[in-house]
Formats: sequence, C-alpha cells, structure tokens
Amino acid sequence: MKHARTIGNSEQPVLAYCSVSVESAIEALNSSLHGLSRGEAAVRIGKYGRNTLPGAKLPGIATVFLSQFKSPLIYVLLAAAVLSIVIKEWSDAGFIAAVLIINAVIGSIQEHSAQRAAVALQALVNIRSRVLREGEPYEISAEELVPGDIVLLESGDKVPADIRLVLSRDLVIDESLLTGESLPTNKDSDAILAEDTALGDTLNMLYTGTLVSRGRARGIVVNTGLDTVLGSIAADVLFQPPTMAPLQVRMELFTRRVAIFVGFAALIMFVVAAARGTPFGEVFLLAVALAVSVIPEGLPVALTVALAIGMRRMSRRNVIVRRLLAVEALGSCTFIATDKTGTLTVNQLTARRIVFPNADFCEISGEGTEPEGEITFPQESATTEGTNLLNRLCRAAVLSNEGFLGRTHSGWAHHGDAVDVAFLVMAHKSGVLAEEITNECPELASLPYESEHQFSASLNEVNGRQCAFVKGALERLLPMCNTMAMPGGDASIEPALIEQQVQELACRGYRVLALASGEIKINPGESFIGSHLCGLTLLGLVGIIDPLRPEARAAVAACRQAGIDVAMITGDHPATAFAIAQELEIVEHSSQVVTGPELQRAKDSGQLDELIRNARVFARVGPHQKLDIVQSLQRDGHFVAVSGDGANDAPALRAAQVGVAMGECGTDVARETADLIITDDHFDSIVSGIEEGRVAYSNVRKVIFLLISTGAAELVLFTLALLAGLPLPLMAVQLLWLNLVTNGIQDVALAFEPGEGNELNHPPRAPGEPIFNRLMIERVAIAALLIGTVAFGVFQWLISRGFTLDEARNGTLLLMVLFENVHVFNCRSEQRSVFKQNPLRNPVLLLGTIVAQLVHIGAMYTPWISDVLAIQPVSLQHWMELFVLALTVLIVMELHKLIRV
Repeated sequence: MKHARTIGNSEQPVLAYCSVSVESAIEALNSSLHGLSRGEAAVRIGKYGRNTLPGAKLPGIATVFLSQFKSPLIYVLLAAAVLSIVIKEWSDAGFIAAVLIINAVIGSIQEHSAQRAAVALQALVNIRSRVLREGEPYEISAEELVPGDIVLLESGDKVPADIRLVLSRDLVIDESLLTGESLPTNKDSDAILAEDTALGDTLNMLYTGTLVSRGRARGIVVNTGLDTVLGSIAADVLFQPPTMAPLQVRMELFTRRVAIFVGFAALIMFVVAAARGTPFGEVFLLAVALAVSVIPEGLPVALTVALAIGMRRMSRRNVIVRRLLAVEALGSCTFIATDKTGTLTVNQLTARRIVFPNADFCEISGEGTEPEGEITFPQESATTEGTNLLNRLCRAAVLSNEGFLGRTHSGWAHHGDAVDVAFLVMAHKSGVLAEEITNECPELASLPYESEHQFSASLNEVNGRQCAFVKGALERLLPMCNTMAMPGGDASIEPALIEQQVQELACRGYRVLALASGEIKINPGESFIGSHLCGLTLLGLVGIIDPLRPEARAAVAACRQAGIDVAMITGDHPATAFAIAQELEIVEHSSQVVTGPELQRAKDSGQLDELIRNARVFARVGPHQKLDIVQSLQRDGHFVAVSGDGANDAPALRAAQVGVAMGECGTDVARETADLIITDDHFDSIVSGIEEGRVAYSNVRKVIFLLISTGAAELVLFTLALLAGLPLPLMAVQLLWLNLVTNGIQDVALAFEPGEGNELNHPPRAPGEPIFNRLMIERVAIAALLIGTVAFGVFQWLISRGFTLDEARNGTLLLMVLFENVHVFNCRSEQRSVFKQNPLRNPVLLLGTIVAQLVHIGAMYTPWISDVLAIQPVSLQHWMELFVLALTVLIVMELHKLIRV
C-alpha cells in the first residue's frame, strides 16, 4: 500500500489519507467541498486517465497452439524429424510430425480457456456515480471520476473509487471483497488514524468495489484506476507471470536430461561407427534410430491424456480445472494457504452461544440463515428456570429486531442486517417465532440501529404495559440496566461479572451483543427516545460468529494426514481468526498468529521469511501481504496452493503453484484468476482434488516408467548389436511403430489407471524430488537390460540360423511388442504385485493391450503397412515361443517387488 501518486505539490501514499484531517486531504488534492469545476475535471482526466482497469489480452488459438511446442522434449523430436527429412526418411518424419500435431491439438483444446481476471475486475467499476461539480450534483460514469471529485453515496451503492470520507451518517460498508472479513464495517469520517493502519481498520476510507450496506456519505476521491487498492490487485494479476506448475518443473528437468543423454549417446555411437569405417549415410541412419529409440515419443500425448482424465475425475468430485497442469499441481502441494471467510466458514453470521448473567450458558447448533438446529443447555443447567431465561432473551431478540426471516416455496428467505437475521434464526431454534411474538406484543415505537448509538430498541405493548426491548453493545446497554435476570428472579446487576463474561466470549472469537428489557413509562404525546431506556434488566449475552463449514474440520485433518501444512489467511480480527484456527486444530498457541502490521514490520526489517515460517494464522492481512506470504512460502521450498473467494485473494491465487477459487460464493475475480474452481464451496472438495491430483501424477510416473524402460531396452539392443558388429536390429520406422502405435495404445490406456487407495496416507513428494527416484531407476535398469539382452539374443540367433535381415528384424519387432504387452502390467503399481491387482479395474488397459497386439498382427497381413514396416506374418508356434520369452520380464519384476517392498 506504499505506492504514491503526486497530486498538486504533494505526494501521498494510498493509506496516508487516513492519517490526515478532511481539510488537509481536500487541500492536498487541490479541491473544495463544492467539488471540482468541469474544466479542472477534464484536465485531470487527461493527466490521470480514466477510472478503469486495463483489459486482459487473451491469446488467440494460434498462440495457444504454438505454445504447445515449448518443451525440450518437443525440441528433440523436432530435431529428429528434421534429420529424417535430411536423409529422406519420409515415413520417420511423418510419424514424428503426426505425434507432435496430435499432442498440440489436444493441449490447445484443453487450454484455450485463457485467464480473464482483469476483465472481471473491470466489471466491478463499470458503474454510475453522483458527484458535485461546482457545487451542483451530477450523475456521471464512474470512469469519469478523477482525484479531487466529491462523491455522494447512499445505501446500495458500489464505491466507485478510493475515497477519503468527508461526511458520514450511520455508514456501514461491506468490505469482504477486499478484506475477507464477514462483518460489515462501521465508518467514521471524523476519525484520524495512523499511517500504517491495516486496510480493514481504516474507518475514514472507502475502497473501489466495496458496497454501501447502510447509511449515507460524502467523500473526496483520492485514487482512481490502477492506483486504487483494487487496481493494485489488477496490476498483480495482469503483470505477474504465472507460476510454473510442479509437473512442469519436473518434466522440464526430465526432458532436458533426456535431450542431453540423446546427444551424448549419439556422439559416442557416431565415434564408434566412424572408427569402424561405417559409411556416412549409415551413420545418419544410426543417429536417427538412436534418437527414436531413446526419446519417448508417445509421452506428450500420454501426459496430456493422463491430465485430461484427471480433469474429468475431478469434475465428478466438484472440482473444475481451468488449466490442465493444475490437475497434478494440487496433488503436489505441500502447503495450503486458505482464506477463512467463505472457505473454511459459511460466510453467514450465526449465534452460537448464549451466556446468562448467572454464568449459565447454552450452545446453539446449526449454521447460516436456515433455522435448522437446536439450543441445548449443559445437563446441570437444563432446568425450568433456565428455559424461562432463554425465552425472555429470545423474545427480546425478536422484538428489538429490524430483519425478516420467512419460509418460501423454495426454502427460507431473509433480508435485513446480518446480526438481526442471526437473532431471528436463534429465536426460531428456541421456538420463539417472530410472527407470533409481534402479534402478541404490538410495536408502539422503535429506535433503529445507528452506528454512533450502537444499539436498537423497540417499545411494545405487553399485557397492557409499555415495555422496552434493547439489543446492542454491552458498553451501551450496561448503563441502562440496574438488574440482571437470574433463575430465582431479577437481582442487582454486577458489572464486573458481566464484563468478564464478555471478555471470555471475545477471547473465543465471538462478536458479543447484549439483550435487555424492562417496563418504562412514556407520557402521552411524548416520543420514544434513548433517555427513556433506564432501569432495565440485562437478560444475557449472545456470542455471534461466522461458523465453520460442517466438513472443514475433517478436511483439515485429512490434509494433516496427507502431510500438507494448512495456514489460514484472513482480513478478520486476530482473536476471531485464532478461535477458528484452534477449532480446526491449525494452531496450538497464540504465538502462531501474525497480523498485517507485524508482517509489514518484518518485511521492512528483512525478517519476513523467518516470521512466516512458523506462523499458521495471518490476520488483518491485505491483498499484497497475501502475495508476500505465498512468495515467502515458495522461497522456503513449498509448493503452495491458495484457496479464496474474494478479489483480495486474486494476487495470491495467481502467484501460487495452484489457485483454488470457490464457485458458489466466490467473486468473478477469484474464479477467473484461479486454476481450479470448487463448485460446492466445500473445503473437503480440495482434499478430493488433492487425492485425484496424486492419482494423476502416479499415472504419469507409470506411463514414463513404461516408455523409458522400453526405450532404454531398445538402446541396450542397439548397443549390443553395434558392439557385436551386427546390422541395426530395427529400422527407425519400426521403432516409431513400436513406440507410437503399439506402445502408444498401451501408455494412453495406462493413464486410465484408478487410484490405489492410499494416496492420502503418505506425505507429498519433496518439491526437489525428480520424476525418477531410486526405485524407478532400479526398475528401469532391470527391465531395460532384460528386454534388450533377450531381444538381442533372439536377433543374433535368427541371423546365425540363416534368416534374412528382414526376417530377423520381423521376429525381433514382434518380440518387443510382446514384451511391451506383458511389461505394461508391471507398470500398474510400484508396490503391489501384478497378481494382487484385478485387471478389470482398468478395462481400458486390458482392452488396449489386446488391441495393440491385434494391430501389430493386422499390420503383418496388410500389404502397404507391411511393406513400409518390412514385416510379415509368423506361425502360431513362433508367436507362442516369443510370448514365453516375453513373460520373463513379468517374473523378474515380480521378484524385484518381492525383494524391495
């Protein structure tokens, strides 16, 4: 919030206006209480620009298509295709080009939905505003507002710019868009605050995009467009490059290593072949064959398919994926930084606890605005006297109420202040119905709630007597009362006792309101005013809170079991945030709570990372500080997922490895910035997404294991043939057929593998862990050596028995296809035996393996394909002999699992 704009001869940071008087702000902006002249407004709009946010430039389909080729693996494949063209191996070049185009088309279809975050932000300021120009009121487009304009606001208006209040009356603003705080904020134009006041506490400021819930105001515009708080969020979203997904990082490292290995191996092969006097043309053919054997050509398509399958599975579990790589990214996260309001909580104020003056209490179940739940006393307090105290309190809550709660054909409807609605819901749960009570006790007069008074009251006729019913802040009601309700009858009030109860509720995160009632005397013709409220009886205290979602506690526990740290980020009060976090078991003690001002001081002193490392609750935090938190966690080595629902979450959602927005209650800004959208707003859907993300990554590893082990086997085969002085065992086109067609069918089918059921029982992979761990390297080496050696033995045996080179290659190619058909079942699990896995759990793989073999057999009998591949039919006996040899890879890999697991 420290960026500045020069106005006249002064330079004021955005929040500095909260620290100066109205007169000083007007002087700094070279304006007056009558507003700007039309001429001056025109000059300023030329100087500062229109009050708009720049639109996001969406990439065209061509750009999206070309972006699919930005990968080291794709570069190596392109180089192999070019080399094939140079030596006029057209079929090889055609095969490689086909796989590249197929991969690009699939990726383009999945990712064409580009980010539209700035567009959604711009819609927030596309409104009309009333301003004073030369003392006359005008209605203009909010785009025409300039610093120095005097703006008029009333209930229901959206705030069109950042504004320093000049005058306010009973002004209440919903700032949840920016702060994430569920309670609306009472504003005060006369307040003068410290420069470093947190955004949620700037009582004399209004911010773009927030909503006037109640009251009227007049204020002076201090910032417009990108210089507003909302504009700074837009700038973060627009100009901050997206963070690379974990899989993207690992795949770039993997493909870079593959490219280096191919280059190194090709160089060695070239030197060996040249030293033996091999003709130059054959050396080129050897290089192409080597590249084709080592490079997993089917990987781009299989990877895209695996993530697309994960995307579909996530959608069934209420998670919509907007960016394909985010499927795996959520499963890789080591830290979830979640918003509180609307994500962990229901974003609806609910009365949860009632405390009576004698210290008895009752708990209220249920949450939100539907009166489902009940009010229960502890067993020792469940007496008739306790029930009578509850009925008195609930009657007062209804009669002093300005809200509405009623049933409609589609459910429950409500309107009015959130506190009023919460009280009506509470009373309904106790059996006190508003319609019955108001008919029984007709209202004679009322005092509506005003922020400066901090209470509301009604005067009702009760059994022929005039009785007042009051609700509000205890500090206002306490002087009105001289007695307090007790089980045995009203007794003299004990202020110290009541204040201690309030403190205990506040420490538990509740917003506390008091209720009182009593008979009063108003003379005929006399108006009902605040001074009549005396000699009342304090009925009790009600603790109100935005409660947890029912599933939140179990979801956080599941994250903990899965080895994922969870932190809560909110604009709410530290005490409230701490209470919610304790209930979720996110924190153990208050030292793990950090506030916005503390973050700013740590940032200024260079100790931000140290402070954030041990914190698990961040309260009174602004949008840019959320971004600082995410970036600090990333510097600490975490893969970070951020969940949120407000515009204030947009920069953090953008910066995280994966951003998760709420679909029902989330703003357009959050949804369009995020990579994933939770359609039901349930935090446990994030846990479901983590599980599916881990399944997707596991399947990617299985596919890579299949492709690399068979590719390495081909390299072993070629190396042994070269060392033995034999011709190439397989031609480049045969290798492409092997890798892209027969194995390509299987690797795509392997991507359909369901989860093994233990995905959430182990911690996430370390951020620095490569795709290939020690276990996979061992298995690749064993499989490659076995397959390559056996295939070389068959090739050499066929040559020595007088078979032609084409016949020997035909038998060797068939053996390699059979090896792949068997080996794919080894790849279904890194831990479990093939014989403990039901093949029908992945019918696509079972069918794909059969189809892969039938395709190869069919190619033997199809003239033009058999001519290109130089293959021919074999006898059933020969096929059976080769199949028995292929089973050796199953036996050896099962022995390795038995030893290593």
